[in-house]
Amino acid sequence: MSVTIRRMKATPEQIFAVLADPWLYPTWVVGASRLRAADDGYPEAGCRLHHSIGVWPLVLNDETRVDEWTPPRRMVLQAKTRPFGEERVTIEVKPRGDGSVVRMEEHPTSGFSALLPKPVADVILDIRNRETLRRLEWVAVGRQE
Repeated sequence: MSVTIRRMKATPEQIFAVLADPWLYPTWVVGASRLRAADDGYPEAGCRLHHSIGVWPLVLNDETRVDEWTPPRRMVLQAKTRPFGEERVTIEVKPRGDGSVVRMEEHPTSGFSALLPKPVADVILDIRNRETLRRLEWVAVGRQE
C-alpha cells in the first residue's frame, strides 16, 4: 500500500470539483489516456468511468468504479488497470489555511501489481501518485483562474 500526501493551494471544494467531473479524469490520473464515457449519476457510489490507459497504439479500455463519494472530504475508487491489475484508491482532503492537504492511498488488490514485493510496489505507486496529485492541484487551481 502506498500513501502519498501533498499540501495544495486548492481548497477541498476546488479539488472535489475536479474529482466530480469525469471528463477531467485523464488530465490528472497518470496512465489514463482518454475517457470514453461515464455512467449517469457520476460521481455517486456505484457509478463507473469508462477510460483507456496507455499510449496509442497500445491503448487498453478499462473502467473505474466509485465506491464512496463524500465531498469535500473523501472519495474511494476501485480502479482497473489491466494488465497490471486492480487497485483500491482512497483520496482524503482536509482544509489547511487557504488550501488543503490531500492524502492518496493506493492498495493493489489483484493482478501483477499485487504480486510485486510490497517495497517495490510502494515505490512505483508513490512516484506515480506524486505526479497524479501534482496534476490534480494544477487542474483544480487552473479551473479557478
